Amino acid sequence: MHNPNVQLIVHGKDIASRKVEFNYPGVTLAAVHKVENPNYLFLDLRISAGTTPGTFPIKFTKLGQKALTYSYALKKREHSAGRIQGVTDKDLIYLIMPDRFSNGDPSNDSFSNMRETGIQRDSMFGRHGGDIQGVMNHLDYLKDMGVTTIWMTPEIENDEPKASYHGYAVTDHYKIDARYGTNQLYKQFVEKCHSVGLKVIKDIVHNHAGTEGYTIMDMPMKSWVHQWPTYTKSNFKYEAVMDPHGAAMDKKLMLDGWFDHRMADMNENNPYVQNFLTQNHIWWIEYAGIDGLRLDTYPYNDPQYMADWAKDLKAEFPNLSIFGEVLTNDPVISAYFTQGNTVNRGMDTHLPGITDAVMKNGIYDAVMDWNGGVTHLYELLAQDFLYQDVNRNVVFLDNHDMSRALSMVKEDITKYKSAMTMLMTLRGVPQMYYGDEILMKNYSDPDGLVRSDFPGGWAGDKVNKFTAAGRTDAENDAFNFVRKLANYRKNTPALQGGKMMQYIPEKGIYVYFRYDSKKTVMMVYNSNDKDQTETTARYDERIKGARQARNVISGETVDLANVTVPAKTTLVLELLN
Repeated sequence: MHNPNVQLIVHGKDIASRKVEFNYPGVTLAAVHKVENPNYLFLDLRISAGTTPGTFPIKFTKLGQKALTYSYALKKREHSAGRIQGVTDKDLIYLIMPDRFSNGDPSNDSFSNMRETGIQRDSMFGRHGGDIQGVMNHLDYLKDMGVTTIWMTPEIENDEPKASYHGYAVTDHYKIDARYGTNQLYKQFVEKCHSVGLKVIKDIVHNHAGTEGYTIMDMPMKSWVHQWPTYTKSNFKYEAVMDPHGAAMDKKLMLDGWFDHRMADMNENNPYVQNFLTQNHIWWIEYAGIDGLRLDTYPYNDPQYMADWAKDLKAEFPNLSIFGEVLTNDPVISAYFTQGNTVNRGMDTHLPGITDAVMKNGIYDAVMDWNGGVTHLYELLAQDFLYQDVNRNVVFLDNHDMSRALSMVKEDITKYKSAMTMLMTLRGVPQMYYGDEILMKNYSDPDGLVRSDFPGGWAGDKVNKFTAAGRTDAENDAFNFVRKLANYRKNTPALQGGKMMQYIPEKGIYVYFRYDSKKTVMMVYNSNDKDQTETTARYDERIKGARQARNVISGETVDLANVTVPAKTTLVLELLN
């Protein structure tokens, strides 16, 4: 590895009372750290360049007692083609909650030695049995739809007593939850995805851990997590981190307050915690060969540690993509967390991109005529100068914590299609949420309502919406629309890394272009309640004399002199020479 140092955590009854010994050429025991809890030792190893991979025993000895031995594997790095490719604006991300997508292996549905047992598909808070094998069984469905990248909510062990299916209360950072599969299966999943041309994003949580994990139940030291006299929640105010006039206590509450009773807030100022988290993430990337990371609850973490973390990971994996969850209505706040110190933060976060909730809200404003309507979307995009590279931001309409897109547009299919069109054609990396393509709906009150099972993912389901035969006419219409648009984007570089040009909306008509040296694509959105005919002479700067275009969805040839746009519709027009 780029960093030759590794810190091992050894956990066992009174392990600190023992002496540590091993002998392996090229590996040096640089330090042994004893901490408050005698059940832990932290071992600093240094691995010299050229050290041969292999396995060696680490002995823990104590006078008068039997020696304990752990067989430690020093593995060879993998350099096979196609690993750790990175996720860019050339991709379309599909977000899946594995427990709610498909049950591919009923044998792993429940384990008697785990705190939550059984399957409760009729409960929004219970386990439903979906798993990694279920996702693997439907890669062809995703590939056909035009998806290029899969992001699953965390697959690692969440051995909590209830409602832990979401994955954000980890109890073992190094283990895939047995109800989802095994570490080996996860590695096979990544390899299978790569073999069919799909990429994989892993969802990771720095900020907190489940209270039933061994590092929380038997903490190495009190400062492993943020301690308070009584349970203290975060104030959930991003502004407290960035306010030059802010009170120190407000900032402390934001960063050190707990997310939930069951989610212990990790103390990222503790160097042992830093090593624990950073090494775990490096291990997963190297082990499985994943292409990118989504960072949960990014603003709640210690800023300097997160900057150092990002540099450490990029040093090991230069092609790795990283984006952090930032949920705000303000582009300045979004930009504050991204790399480059572009808004005078005073430090470089080294975070390439964020979840662009600003753009999500702008799209809904446009199609629903909220908050200034389409003009507000235009104004938000005009502020893209705030970012070092806005194309690394992930644009989305919904996710596992938010009301679904169809419900947000009041189940209006025309508005749904316009929102989907903007998602696929604006700058950035588009991300869909499972089931949006088949018109799954609901408001996130509570969250479980937007986490329904994908119909057909379970044996015995009455309908199978993974197939056209199982979908209604309306669902097939929506699916085919998304499929056509996604595949067009997949095969059109101008909609990926191409430049963007937008025009000030006039009379409810908003026009923007995506283009490169080979192709120009024109999007025309009519926010009015009636059909409008737009004279296009105003757009000559970008049309450049083209007289006709192809309607990407219908295939029809359009005369560019005057373009008629149905109410609340977004046309995608590929200019013809």
